[in-house]
Amino acid sequence: MGLRQRQPGPSLLLLLLVGTLIWPLPCMSLKLIPYTPQITAWDLEGKVTATTFSLEQPRCVLDGPASVASTVWLVVTFSNASKDFHNPQTLAEIPAFPRLLTDGYYMTLPLSLDQLPCEDPEGGGRSIPLLRVGNDPGCLADFYEPPYCNNPLPSPGPYRVKFLLMDARGSPQAETRWSDPITLHQGKAPGSIDTWPGLRSGDMIIITSILSSLAGLLLLAFLAASTVHFSSLWWPEEAPEQLRIGSFMGKRYMTHHIPPSEAATLPVGCEPGLDPLPSLSP
Repeated sequence: MGLRQRQPGPSLLLLLLVGTLIWPLPCMSLKLIPYTPQITAWDLEGKVTATTFSLEQPRCVLDGPASVASTVWLVVTFSNASKDFHNPQTLAEIPAFPRLLTDGYYMTLPLSLDQLPCEDPEGGGRSIPLLRVGNDPGCLADFYEPPYCNNPLPSPGPYRVKFLLMDARGSPQAETRWSDPITLHQGKAPGSIDTWPGLRSGDMIIITSILSSLAGLLLLAFLAASTVHFSSLWWPEEAPEQLRIGSFMGKRYMTHHIPPSEAATLPVGCEPGLDPLPSLSP
């Protein structure tokens, strides 16, 4: 005969129920902040590119439930994987960037509350309050970089994000709503670009023709100037007429004419200007 199994009494069940109400589960204690992340409203070029997008900073959004050691994390998921994301309970459970390619989500850009002041920047400029997701292309190659890498996003998405507040141990304290789907810009394939001029506007064709004509005129002017310059080097200017070959002008000398009769009467050796030859006779 076996022993009867002891059933819990009503008082024990009541104690368990009261303890559950007094000590809620961690997932039940997470506070939802009525804030939806969105693309920055600043008038900036490149707010959304092929690999990045820029969010406005959650200033004065998570200060209420935060403590001094709290950290604000950004959760990035594919839009169809946001429902599969579960908040980590420890620092070791924080998903790194490679998990995006396998599980569809990761966490990045940890910020302290000191980095998210409530004061708005004056005049914008360098202190524009935004978070640029996917802005660190070399972080995966850096072995000293922490695992929460802000690597460029691998595809157009779409993506959804939310902010998660965690304490020093990695336990979640509060979270925001999920953002609307964010789709990145897609570049065109080289083969899909149409270069046929029939689809261009009339103004564009006229401007192109004028620029082509101007380029041709400039080219002709350059060739003409180059021809003149080099021709002066190869064919120098003509020398003065006095220095030309075959045109040397010198003085003309007239020789004295000796009549033939006088030349015949002169004895040998008695030419004018010469001494007479000595006689050899005794």
